[in-house]
Amino acid sequence: MGGTAMKLVILDRNGTINVHREDFVKSDIEWTPLPGALEAVARLNHAGWHVVIASNQSGLGRGLFDMASLNAMHAKMHKMLAAVGGKIDAVFYCPHSPDEDCDCRKPKSGLFLQIGDRYGIDLKGVPTAGDSLRDLQAGAAAGCEPHLLLTGMGAACRGVDPLPPEYPANTMVHESLAAFVDFLLVREAQAALQVAV
Repeated sequence: MGGTAMKLVILDRNGTINVHREDFVKSDIEWTPLPGALEAVARLNHAGWHVVIASNQSGLGRGLFDMASLNAMHAKMHKMLAAVGGKIDAVFYCPHSPDEDCDCRKPKSGLFLQIGDRYGIDLKGVPTAGDSLRDLQAGAAAGCEPHLLLTGMGAACRGVDPLPPEYPANTMVHESLAAFVDFLLVREAQAALQVAV
């Protein structure tokens, strides 16, 4: 983990934790968790992992919702997570529309670099999971280990093997956030066994 004791996972939000909507998630009423996603975050937390979100929220820049609505969505997410024993440490988001040419909108890596700065860690090898190509491109550009979830927009990649060449070369594919968490925890347990041997 980049020479640090902190175990960090960076997740996308829409299509990864909550249901993806083509017309944007614009309110807390429209924010609906994917089955098993909140419990998956809680399992990570219980294993000592910190979970942070990196999310494009261009609906702000497009004027589809305001900060109060975004805060209400995240308040609902935090409350529902707490109910299953889970916690997301922080939400980093890009508020800009695509034509503002910012550095923080995925597939650019600005959000990830902000996360690395905030926690004072090198992101090399930090697992990141999302449902779209740009999530993985942004994470990989910052040194993260890319994981594609077949939820949300990722469903289009179901049965596609190998992934198209624009995906980062070492991308791993998982059925859902829960399956990704299973993979991480099993890998961690195996690594601990090897250390013990």
